Amino acid sequence: MSSTNGNGEQQTGFWAEFKRLRTTEAWQEFSETVSVVLQALLIAVVVRSFLFQPFNIPSGSMIPTLLVGDYLFVSKYAYGYSKHSFPLSPDLFEGRIMASDPVRGDVVVFKWPKDNSTDYIKRVIGLPGDKIRMINGHLHINGVPVKKEMIDRKEIQAGAGYRDRAVRYRETLPNGVSFVTQELEVFGSTLGRNTPELTVPQGHYFMMGDNRDNSSDSRIPVSEGGVGFVPFDNIEGRATIIFFSIEEGVAGWQIWNWPWAVRGSRLMTGIH
Repeated sequence: MSSTNGNGEQQTGFWAEFKRLRTTEAWQEFSETVSVVLQALLIAVVVRSFLFQPFNIPSGSMIPTLLVGDYLFVSKYAYGYSKHSFPLSPDLFEGRIMASDPVRGDVVVFKWPKDNSTDYIKRVIGLPGDKIRMINGHLHINGVPVKKEMIDRKEIQAGAGYRDRAVRYRETLPNGVSFVTQELEVFGSTLGRNTPELTVPQGHYFMMGDNRDNSSDSRIPVSEGGVGFVPFDNIEGRATIIFFSIEEGVAGWQIWNWPWAVRGSRLMTGIH
């Protein structure tokens, strides 16, 4: 294949073919396809940064509210935006813009204060200035025990072939938000069942997992491998809805397992 350039010189090979394709219908279709893909990517980045971010549950710290294998949407605009609202946490500005305070009982995704990069998901228990204490597994807020009612007790898999007994309770926070927690009778950690009174600093929040004996959260300081108090700027958004759920140990992309492994009853359910 050959052509002639503006000086009357003959061109051959790749560039001649490239110039020929630019004038063809196939080239125009290719250009339109690239344009559509770029627009779709731009829309995806905007949606993820400013509106909703998908998030999957990798551990059992929020059982029974959230299960391993749940996929959910996180509202990015619920509390306004900090640098951690955006991919890679670019250092664009300090503090939060369009800020709105979290509500006690919200389930939120945040960056672990120790490295400001690892994502955690927990429930907001303590607000700035609150005094939080655990006494024999019973949560106290500002000196008042939270209402706690036993629901049931059942056997569960504890891993490595072991079984445990999970006791479920309904807790009701001072603002009326009610949810179910779980405690383990045999293999649960006792580390967070009794704590000193912890005062939440201004600009920070106290987070806890609903699976009380299997959650590294604000009951344990960062220096000991826990979460500690979480700065407001580290909060990425509020968990809103479970859009997909699949049994633990099954990858979501393995569509051939969906008929047996998808938890149909959890699809499109709100998170409370």
